[in-house]
Amino acid sequence: MRGIRAQQYGGYGASLLAALLWLSLLPQHAQAADPASNTSAINTSTTETMGTTPPLSEICGKTQFQGRIFGGETAKPERWPWQVSLRLYGRHICGAVLIDKNWIAGAAHCFQRSHNPKDYQVRIGYTKMSSPTKYSREMSVYKLIVHKDYDRFHRQGSDIVLMQLESPVEYSSHILPACVPDKNIKLPKEKACWASGWGNLREDVRLPLPDDLQEVKLILMDNEDCKMFFPKPAPGNTRSYYIYDDMMCAADYSMTKSICSGDSGGPFVCLLEGSWYVVGLTSWSSSCETPITTPSVFARVSYFDNWIKEHKLASPDPKPWEPGRPPYNPNDPGGGYHWNNNKDKGTVIKPMMCMALLSSWVLLLQMILLRNL
Repeated sequence: MRGIRAQQYGGYGASLLAALLWLSLLPQHAQAADPASNTSAINTSTTETMGTTPPLSEICGKTQFQGRIFGGETAKPERWPWQVSLRLYGRHICGAVLIDKNWIAGAAHCFQRSHNPKDYQVRIGYTKMSSPTKYSREMSVYKLIVHKDYDRFHRQGSDIVLMQLESPVEYSSHILPACVPDKNIKLPKEKACWASGWGNLREDVRLPLPDDLQEVKLILMDNEDCKMFFPKPAPGNTRSYYIYDDMMCAADYSMTKSICSGDSGGPFVCLLEGSWYVVGLTSWSSSCETPITTPSVFARVSYFDNWIKEHKLASPDPKPWEPGRPPYNPNDPGGGYHWNNNKDKGTVIKPMMCMALLSSWVLLLQMILLRNL
């Protein structure tokens, strides 16, 4: 998840990102995360010993990494304990995020090949995919809820899915849910937040998927600023890529990092008042090639707050696994795949942009900067 996803547009997008950086508050961009909070990480070892599940509000987003986080591409163990690897026929295709003891959120566009929950498994408690620990788990999906309006009213709209697990997870320092923000959440402007996943490191050179979980710091961007990177669709055109209320944007102003294919559905988290909130789910961007020329786009989780709550309430926990009932072993109709096979995984979209419009936007921003000097 490093120099990721951007098409070459003569540097216009990079210039726009640089201009927006100058218009923003530079000291805020230097911060990697919130200052250390007085809220201490929950004692998950106690949770393991007692065998009880604390209320979600008390445990979500509480990791030992609640102070500042400094750079680095490879995530450390226990840093993102809600990170999930979504697997189709045993092969990684997308990321996802644990939001409750038996609920996972992801991106709807990852499920175009099958809506049968039995075809999917999830891996939780992993940092290095080839080296599971005693905390690592591979679990079955019991129920799959794809948003009914996905890609219906506008391109990549309602890009969210819920997965209910066959059985609840056991919380530990390696497996914890992220907090889900409600619809009234107010995110600080220009805040530094984090995306994570096992997606491609770059697109211009074909490489195996990384074995180690990757992380990237991105700065929240106002939707109105983000819209400047994409031409406004003509009236009635629902097939053009554009920024809508159910989306959010973030960018790396050094123009070297972004989301990439294989990261889809993964968490974009912000530290708010001592807890990590999954504010976004990786959705789409332009191609991940250096320099990055457009922001990364995420499904805005708070927009779907009521939808998430309603479906969780309407879905009772599955009955315990019946003794003697054989486990379901899905077969890949196309043959077996290895972990680092790069073919046909969940992808991040490649929108096209209008260079003439982008050029005029850069010129306008340059004029604003000169006027304010």
